[in-house]
Amino acid sequence: MTKAEIVSEVAKATGIERATVQTVIEAAMESVKNSVIKGEPVYLRGFGSFIIKHRAQKAARNITKKTTITIPAHNIPAFKPSKAFSAEMQK
Repeated sequence: MTKAEIVSEVAKATGIERATVQTVIEAAMESVKNSVIKGEPVYLRGFGSFIIKHRAQKAARNITKKTTITIPAHNIPAFKPSKAFSAEMQK
């Protein structure tokens, strides 16, 4: 499902104009993104959490050049579904 499809479904379900729904959805996504970038997890009860996971430094091999490189420690965004969401997926 794309963002445009989400906008269409929400507009149809609520009766609100597509342009207004699109503005609200984009603002919500921007708010979630900015919070995660700042290091603050976002918890949406009944849906899931947008969190930051830390990846430790590790060594990797470039098999074509037969060399070892070091991948530095870094943070990545992640989504963890809620228990209720996971339970519905199991049905």
